[in-house]
Amino acid sequence: MFGFGKKKQSVLSPLSGKLHAVTEVPDPVFAQKMLGEGFAVQPDEQVQEVLAPISGKLIKLFKTGHAFGIVGDENGLEVLVHVGIDTVQLKGEGFELLACEGDTVSAGQPIVRVDVPKIISLEKDPITPVVFTKKAQVESVSSPSGDVKAGAKGCTVTLK
Repeated sequence: MFGFGKKKQSVLSPLSGKLHAVTEVPDPVFAQKMLGEGFAVQPDEQVQEVLAPISGKLIKLFKTGHAFGIVGDENGLEVLVHVGIDTVQLKGEGFELLACEGDTVSAGQPIVRVDVPKIISLEKDPITPVVFTKKAQVESVSSPSGDVKAGAKGCTVTLK
């Protein structure tokens, strides 16, 4: 089976907006891939539900609503969705939790509701990185560019 057996997994965009490479995120922790490979979405300026990008277990849901982590059912892929840059400083303002830590979730299921215009009015960048936090799992990420709808494919991950 040499050269075969590489698994590919589609990962959904958690928000509607414009797709970007994770290297374009204006935060060195994400842009330099310190947390892992991934992609980002600059969300449309409206209230949106932030969707689970994969099916799995919600292993972390910050009470502030600004970020959550999922371990996938399919391949154990670990995904972090971080809504905005420095949004933890908002202490939950502009966010509403729609799920609970420990829940089993389906790809496309709403996890958090975010008031994107409010985030912007509070002078935070709403760009949302989606990163694969176990670097040893991921060989490559292929992401289209341009506009994307929440729940549409955000990228394809090739697993090691």
